[in-house]
Amino acid sequence: MKKIQYCFALCSALLISTLVQAQTNTAVNPVIWADVPDMSIIRVSDTYYMSSTTMHMSPGVPVMKSVDLVNWELVSYAYATLGDNDELNLMNGKNAYGRGSWASCIRYHNETFYVSTFSSTTNKTYIWSTKDPEKGPWKEMSFSPSFHDHTLVFDDDGRVYLIYGNKKLILVELNADLSGVKPGGTDQVIIENVSAPSGPDSGLGEGSQLFRLNGKYYLFNITWPRGGMRTVVVHRADRLTGPWEGKLVFQDLGVAQGGMVDTPDGKWYAYLFRDFGSVGRIPYIVPMKWENGWPVIGIGGKVPETLELPAGRGLIPGIVASDEFKRKKPEPSLPLVWQWNHNPDNSAWSVNRKKGYLRLTTTRIDTLFTQARNTLTQRTLGPECSGSTLIDVTNMKEGDFAGLALLQRKFGLVGVRFKDGLRSVVMVNAQSGTPVEAEAVPLNQEKVFLKAESDFTDRRDVAYFYYSLDGKTWKPIGNQLKMEYSMPHFMGYRYGLFNYSTKIPGGFVDFDWFRITNERTESE
Repeated sequence: MKKIQYCFALCSALLISTLVQAQTNTAVNPVIWADVPDMSIIRVSDTYYMSSTTMHMSPGVPVMKSVDLVNWELVSYAYATLGDNDELNLMNGKNAYGRGSWASCIRYHNETFYVSTFSSTTNKTYIWSTKDPEKGPWKEMSFSPSFHDHTLVFDDDGRVYLIYGNKKLILVELNADLSGVKPGGTDQVIIENVSAPSGPDSGLGEGSQLFRLNGKYYLFNITWPRGGMRTVVVHRADRLTGPWEGKLVFQDLGVAQGGMVDTPDGKWYAYLFRDFGSVGRIPYIVPMKWENGWPVIGIGGKVPETLELPAGRGLIPGIVASDEFKRKKPEPSLPLVWQWNHNPDNSAWSVNRKKGYLRLTTTRIDTLFTQARNTLTQRTLGPECSGSTLIDVTNMKEGDFAGLALLQRKFGLVGVRFKDGLRSVVMVNAQSGTPVEAEAVPLNQEKVFLKAESDFTDRRDVAYFYYSLDGKTWKPIGNQLKMEYSMPHFMGYRYGLFNYSTKIPGGFVDFDWFRITNERTESE
C-alpha cells in the first residue's frame, strides 16, 4: 500500500510540475538536474556559453550553449586528453579520481573564445582558444604552476591577468600571448581573506569569477561559515589592484559558487550550483538585481522554484542521450554526451568493427572495476533515471566481466561474468567500500539485457539493478545500492559501459545500444 501511495504522490508531483511549466511556460529550478558543477557562463550576442568541470573524464572541460539559460546542449570539449601519465591513463595502480582538471573559466575577447583551467595532476595551468566553440579547433597553451580556481581577466589596457587562490587571493599578470607568467609583471595579494564578509570563522574562499560593469570590478567567491551553508560573497573595486570591499550577497539552500550574466533585454541572473547528494552538483539560475552598486540575488533572499524564463525541455538530448551506436559518415564515432573514465586506450574500442555496436576489447588484466580502462560514461539525472543496454557476450574469455555500471567510489555493477567456462549474470555492490558479489544467476544465452535505475528524489540516493532475457520481463538482481557522493571521486554517479579481464586479455563484448530515460520504469 505504501508503494502505491508513494508512486501516486510522485506521479502527481511530476504531473503538476509538467502542467505548471506547460501553462506558464516558466522554467523550474534546478535548471539542470545533473552533475554540471563549477559553471562559468558568458553571453555573446543572444547566445550563452558555459564551461564546467568533469575532472578525470576524457575528453574534458565540456562547453555548452543555450539561447535561454535553461536548455543547454553540449557543443565541444576544450581537450581530448589532459596529459599522458600513469594517473590519467589508469596505469600501474594509479588514478586521477577527484583530480584531473578543476574549475574552468570561459571568456570572450577580441572575437575569440577562451577557456582556462588548472590541474594538480599535471601541475599546470591551461588556456584554450578558438574562434568557433562549436567547430573548433581549440588551441592549447599550458604552463606551470597550477593556479587554483582562477578567473581569466582581459583588462581594458590590453594586459592579461589571473586572479587565483583560496582565502588569500592573488593577482598575477600573464604574457600578452598567454604563454605563461609575465616576468616582472604584477604579482600581488589583492584580498587577504576573501571569506571575511561571511564571518570570522568561515572556510573555503575560492571559486573566483571576475566581471566588469559600469567601471567597477565585481569578484564572486564561495565561502562556508562554520555550522552554516555554502555562501556567496562579492567584492568590488575600481582597480584590479584594489582596494576591494566585500559583502555577503546570498545564502540559501547552500546554492553558491558561480557568477552573473545578463540577458539581451537587460535582466540579470546569478548562476550557481547546489550539492545534491549522489547525483552531484546541480545548476540553479537565480534572479538578480542591483542596489547601490551591489548585486542582490534571489527573491526575498531565496532561491525561487520557478523563473521567468522558457520552460525546460528536459535533459535529453542536451546533456545526456540514448545511443543506438549506428553511425553514418561523417558522424563522429561517439556523440559528445559520452566521456571515458580517464584516458582511453583507443586501440581497444570501436563502433565500426561490428556495424551498429560498440565493441570493448580487453588488453590487460585488472582486478578492480575502478582501475579498468575504457569504461564509457555519461551522467545520471534526477529526480529519477533509468539506463539500460543490450550486450552480446559471445566472445568473452575466461575471467572477463562486462556490463552496466553506476560509477562512483561506492559503485554498483550488473553484468556478465565468465568464470570456469560458464557465464553468469552478476550484481556487484561496493556500498561498503569493498565490492561484494550480491547475486549470480546462470546465463545460457549469448545476449542479455541489463538495467540500472536511480532514485535521487529528496536525496533518497538508491539504485536498483535488473536483467532480462527477452527485453520484456525484467528481473531484479542483487540488492539496492545506497549511493554516496564521495570526495575521493568528487563527481555525481555516472552510467558506464565496461569490460575488463581478470585472467586472459583479448576477449570482447558488443553493446547493441544504450538507452536512458528521466524516469524509473520498474517498481521496487
